[in-house]
Amino acid sequence: MLGFLRRRKLRNLRKNTEETLVMHVGDTPESVYRFIERLIDDYRPEIIIHTGDLVDNVKLERKPELKPAYEAGLRKLARILKGSKAKLYIVPGNEDDVELVKRFFGESVVEPGSVIEINGKTLALGHTWEDVVNKNADFKLYGHNFRVIPKGLNAVLGVNFIFLPSGRVVRIDYPVGTDTARGYKLRRGL
Repeated sequence: MLGFLRRRKLRNLRKNTEETLVMHVGDTPESVYRFIERLIDDYRPEIIIHTGDLVDNVKLERKPELKPAYEAGLRKLARILKGSKAKLYIVPGNEDDVELVKRFFGESVVEPGSVIEINGKTLALGHTWEDVVNKNADFKLYGHNFRVIPKGLNAVLGVNFIFLPSGRVVRIDYPVGTDTARGYKLRRGL
């Protein structure tokens, strides 16, 4: 129910404002690519920021022999993101092959810890919270784990939509099963 209400809020805000819409994703397994594509089609963000681990179901850091599978997934994601016609900012993560990311995304690739300005607001971009925690910025965008920091927007927790310059944020949850596709072990309690 909460997901429906957030999407309705996002749709209403999008319809009733001239603000720039920024979409922030990260740690994306291939299983969420169609979901991301639908969000792009529905809300038409002007800017898309990916904070790393672009093919998060392929763990290159631990299994470099999976590079062909990683490249195939990266090709799919590049088609979706570049096809959106949005301005892209791509921060490589620890599971990414930086050279392949640069080959697919070119000048859209930025270093972890970069700070950009959009409509008078500053956004620090990193893969981990450590990349952005000490940056002077209105928003600190990252992913990698479940850590939450002040002024932080963590893409592991959901897709963040930021309206600028007002700074309104709407988070849309990823589909059920995303954490499993990422390879996260879920703890179960009593």
